[in-house]
Order: sequence, then structure tokens, then C-alpha cells
Amino acid sequence: MLYKFKSQADSDLFMTQGPAERILAIIGKPAGPQGIIEPDEMARAIAALEAAVAAQGEADANQAAASPGGAQPITLHQRAWPFIQLLKRSLEADKPIVWGV
Repeated sequence: MLYKFKSQADSDLFMTQGPAERILAIIGKPAGPQGIIEPDEMARAIAALEAAVAAQGEADANQAAASPGGAQPITLHQRAWPFIQLLKRSLEADKPIVWGV
């Protein structure tokens, strides 16, 4: 399943199922074919994502140091950054983020 997050404050954001559902779980939203993040929930969602990125950052750094030269996995920071930007722009414009509608 492909998630398409839409807001009148920014461009659409597309994510594959795994990363999208991980981000939704971090911010406390149920994964599913439809949903909404209201502006009053966004500051809390931003803080939760930033905290998860910070916590995961140390584990990612340790894993990268232990990996011998090959391809590196995509980190939570890389997955969450566009979503955090969408949350910030939507919060600033007081517009909800929806998916599946």
C-alpha cells in the first residue's frame, strides 16, 4: 500500500506502507486506508518524531560504524524529515494532513 499524505499547506508526500506506518505509530495515529492529523495534534507529533529520531540516531550511528563499506540502510531521520517538514508547514498554516481521501 502506498500512503499519500495531503495538506493544503504543502505538496503531497508519498510513502510506502512500512515507513508510513512506523511514523504513524510514533505519533500515535492508527495506520489505515484513511486518516487525519488535525493542527492541534501536530506540535505533539513533531515532538514525538524528533524524540524518536534522536533516540534512533545513536543506534544508526553505531550500526553504520559496524558496517563494512557496503550500502547503508535508510535511517529513521531520513524517512521522518519530509514528514516533519509537512507537519511544520501544516501547523503554521493551520491546515490538517489527510490520507486516503
